[in-house]
Parts: sequence; C-alpha cells; structure tokens
Amino acid sequence: MTFFIFTLSTILVLNLLKLGVIMSFEEKLDLSNIPTHIGIIMDGNGRWAKKRFMPRTFGHKAGVEAIREIVKKCNTLNVKYLTVYAFSTENWTRPKDEVSVLMGLIVTYLQNELKELHENNVRIKTIGDITKLPEKPYEELQKSMETTKNNTGVTLTLALNYGFRDDLANAIKNLIKDNISVEDINKDTIKSYLYTSFMPDPDLIIRTSGEQRLSNFMMYEASYSEFYFCDTLWPDFDSEELCKAIYSYQNRERRFGNIGKDSI
Repeated sequence: MTFFIFTLSTILVLNLLKLGVIMSFEEKLDLSNIPTHIGIIMDGNGRWAKKRFMPRTFGHKAGVEAIREIVKKCNTLNVKYLTVYAFSTENWTRPKDEVSVLMGLIVTYLQNELKELHENNVRIKTIGDITKLPEKPYEELQKSMETTKNNTGVTLTLALNYGFRDDLANAIKNLIKDNISVEDINKDTIKSYLYTSFMPDPDLIIRTSGEQRLSNFMMYEASYSEFYFCDTLWPDFDSEELCKAIYSYQNRERRFGNIGKDSI
C-alpha cells in the first residue's frame, strides 16, 4: 500500500512538473552563480544493487550511467571542473573480483565515451597515482587525456588510486627532495605539490547515499567548500538531483572566515 501511494505521488509530481505547475530545481538556478568546481563522492552503488537483489558489481555498472548524465549536465550549466571520487587508495582492500570489475569499467567507460566527450569539448584529467593501476586502464587514461588535453569545456577529473593523506605525504617528500627551504613553504607552495595543483578548490562537494564524511577526499582543498549530503544512492543521482544540490549551494552565504552580511 505504501509503495502504491509513493508511486501515485511520484507520478503526480512528474505530471505537475511537465505542466509547469511546479518549477524544477534547474529552472530555479541562478546561472550567474554556478559553482566553478564540484567534487562528488559517489557512494551507494553496492546498496543500490542489494535493494534489487543483485551483486555489487551490478551497482557499479549502473553508477557509470549516472556519471554520463552528470558530466553532460555540468557541461550544459558551464561548471568548469567536475571531480569524481572513482577509486580510493583504500578501495584496493575490496574483494579482488570487485576491484577487477571496477578497473574494467574504467576501460569500458573511456572506450565508449571518449568520442562523445571529445566532441562535447570535455577535458579529462586524473588525480592519484595512476601508475599503480593495471596496464589497460592506465593506457586508456593516457589516451583520453592526450586526446582531450586542449578542450575548454568542463574538466572531468577522475580521482583514481587517490587519497589525500598519500597525496600530502608525497608532496612533503617532493618538497624535501627539491630542497625547498622552510621559509619558502606556505599554503600555495604545498598546493603546487599536490595532485590537484591544476584545479581551483572545490566550491561544492556532494556525497550521495546518506553518508556524511570526506573519506580522504581533497581534505586540503575542501577547507572552504560547501557540503551537500543526500540520501539518494549514486545510480539514482540524476540531473535534477545535481541541480537540487547546486540550488542548495546558491542559497548559502559563503563567508571565508569573514562576518556575514546580516552581521554588518
């Protein structure tokens, strides 16, 4: 009975949206205040699959479809940078079969999408130590980055074998190796030694599936990011959900340590 009522409610809302009685979140957006950089912690693939009595790998495959839609919408909205947490340094501890599927999905995604991404002016980048990936995904990533390196649309950055703590440790090692004096080390110097040196800090970080933590994702860069947590599982996160997150972002006052307008 509950499911029946939920279905009727969903149908009613969709029909009202079509008739223009209810504005979609995309229609509510202030296009002059779109985040320059959005980071997404894509969570919930396994639970999405479990709800359908399917293996976790089924959820990962569905999650790839969500990436496709979100990249397109970010490009349309003129988001300049989109960074997705695709595979963390900790994900190697997952079952070997699952890791193998995830590596295969990287290959499949790039092989299937590169042509369209390139045509849509999307630039592909990575953060993380991708040299530790298997040969085939590494080769496809190199090919994709080379093909799209001069594109000027949204920069899609895949965080692969990435973790902020490892990134920071490597940055410190390289600062020492380059004989950078203590007096010359500041926040900008550190930033220049991180994987993320080519991108601005994220304005908005989204995490799906109800979890509310960063999980070692861009912790240095997230100092003044706005956070948006939603219960939606990643494979169900669509364009309207993205616009809802951006709408939430647009209704906040970013103070960067200053006092708010209402306090003046």
